[in-house]
Amino acid sequence: MRAELVRVSLHQVDIKIVTDDDEMHVLQWRRNLLWDEVLLDGKRQGHSGGFSREKVYGLVFGRDREGNGGTKVMLLLDPSTSYGNWGSPHQQIAGVRLETAEGPIVSFGTLDPKNLEKPSTFSDWMKKTMGMDWGDERRPN
Repeated sequence: MRAELVRVSLHQVDIKIVTDDDEMHVLQWRRNLLWDEVLLDGKRQGHSGGFSREKVYGLVFGRDREGNGGTKVMLLLDPSTSYGNWGSPHQQIAGVRLETAEGPIVSFGTLDPKNLEKPSTFSDWMKKTMGMDWGDERRPN
């Protein structure tokens, strides 16, 4: 199974999923005024309402009519935004992650596993937190 982010915005996430048997599906997350919903190929698979909405959804691809087998996936969302993001025409949620038991299929932003790794050196920390680059590492400073 493989996946690709098609759209990430403040109220919409679209993910293209291609299963092992080469079937394509579209997984969508939509934030409405009073509820969130998850759609698979245009059909509602889950929803949550209120002020503290769900951020984790589970789906199963390829199970039989009796409900056995299939590949389980988990959709995680971080719908928060940075304060500097408000007013920008490119507003988007902070993170998206889709994963199976083997690990992440696709991830973005705060839910990217690379984002959770601790920097090994002070230079790496400066690059990650402040965007500062010290130049070529082969050359002494």
